[in-house]
Amino acid sequence: MTEVQKYQMLIDGSWTSGIDGKFFESVNPYTGRVWCRVPEANSQDVNSAVEAAHKAFSRGPWSKMTPTERGRCLRRLADLLSEMSEPLGKIETIDTGKMLKETRWQAKYIAEFFHFYAGCADKISGETLPIDKPDLFVFTEREPLGVVAAIVPWNSQLFLVAVKLGPALAAGNTVVLKASEHASAAMLEFGKLVEKAGFPPGVVNIITGHGDPCGKELTSHPLVARISFTGGPRSAQNIIKNSAENFAEVSLELGGKSPFIVFEDANLESAVNGSIAGIFGATGQSCVAGSRLYLHENIAEKFLEKMLEIVRSINMGDPLEEATQMGPLCTMGQIENIENELKTAKSQGGQLLCGGNRPENLEGYFFQPTIISCPDHSLKIVDTELFGPVLSVLTFREEEEAINLANDTKHGLAAGIFSENSARSMRVAKSVKAGIVWVNTYRVVSPIAQFGGFKGSGYGRESGFQAMYDYTRPKTIWLNTSNEPMSNPFVMR
Repeated sequence: MTEVQKYQMLIDGSWTSGIDGKFFESVNPYTGRVWCRVPEANSQDVNSAVEAAHKAFSRGPWSKMTPTERGRCLRRLADLLSEMSEPLGKIETIDTGKMLKETRWQAKYIAEFFHFYAGCADKISGETLPIDKPDLFVFTEREPLGVVAAIVPWNSQLFLVAVKLGPALAAGNTVVLKASEHASAAMLEFGKLVEKAGFPPGVVNIITGHGDPCGKELTSHPLVARISFTGGPRSAQNIIKNSAENFAEVSLELGGKSPFIVFEDANLESAVNGSIAGIFGATGQSCVAGSRLYLHENIAEKFLEKMLEIVRSINMGDPLEEATQMGPLCTMGQIENIENELKTAKSQGGQLLCGGNRPENLEGYFFQPTIISCPDHSLKIVDTELFGPVLSVLTFREEEEAINLANDTKHGLAAGIFSENSARSMRVAKSVKAGIVWVNTYRVVSPIAQFGGFKGSGYGRESGFQAMYDYTRPKTIWLNTSNEPMSNPFVMR
């Protein structure tokens, strides 16, 4: 694809280049060359998108549709995603460098999330309260919040759109999606499917641009009722400050430095494969990447021998090719950051077991799959999210030590435990401070299961049925059933 494509934003059911007509360039990480141009939204564009969403929410037709009708829109979108998973995945691969095998599968699988929330749309309910006063019928109902600002990163944008957009729309809200400035194309292609699925204008708006002014204007806008953000902690801090302007509800998913614990009784083949999937799948560009490997000292040597044999044979190359096993990183900035962190780690006593460099035979933003042995937990790299294919390895002796090491972090998104001892697995799973714990598996998701972080990995939960309720607020209604007039308010009984 040598021609530079030009995209537009979706605002109020129309495609637009923005008021200023300014664009920024997106680079194909495999070639290192510009492949498309994306609109750079200004404050006026953001305001137009939010006002369009507010109009669709407050005046209709979205607010006047029944939950069942909203569910039908979501179901049509799900079917279109399934049908268009190949071209949608290809666009995402070109824009981000992620493997086509993964982006294609992900685009198809997220259809399940929209089907799930399509079925949930008419299942939101309140309750009748057994009130302690006579002649009063009291009940609750749940109402949508209004305009939702959904901000997603580039690395799993279609999946993260699904877990934000699905419950928000099912609950009756309208949405302004902000795509990452690093890779916006897949989100804009997704917008074409939203339009085709028959959502009324303004229900889903997609804007592109940088944190300032685009993100800042969106998250501080007075008409925004909820902010759902996935990204880095620095941006999250700005969002929290911005939300003081509108008192919007906020949920944050901020990534992590997930521990992957392997006990001496683990199935080594399964654990090795799980660890490789956890850190080198998606080139390590995953919020739940198992980037801290803790091995029981009795099996560490054998485990690493098996792991290194596989890792050293990983086929790096064109992410569009089926034979490729690991593609490039999304940006050159990631590579430069990794190189700096590895340099610091080696100066602190870390020992490279493999990788650590850019491959000489490949152009683009490639970095070798890297494993570094760390003598102790004091190394900075042990608790620094690199968002790349770098694995820090440490050993332990006792179960309690493994738990303490796993929890010695500012993060708390995910964790992996490999052991054939089910009682131990349960003890450790309950003791590790993380929002998601996988036992004898890793990196699996479902629309039915919630996920989210502890500590510095954010707050709030996404996916699952309960997530839909987070996009509503309860209203309590008191109904006097007595025919008698209210008593004299100045006479207390």
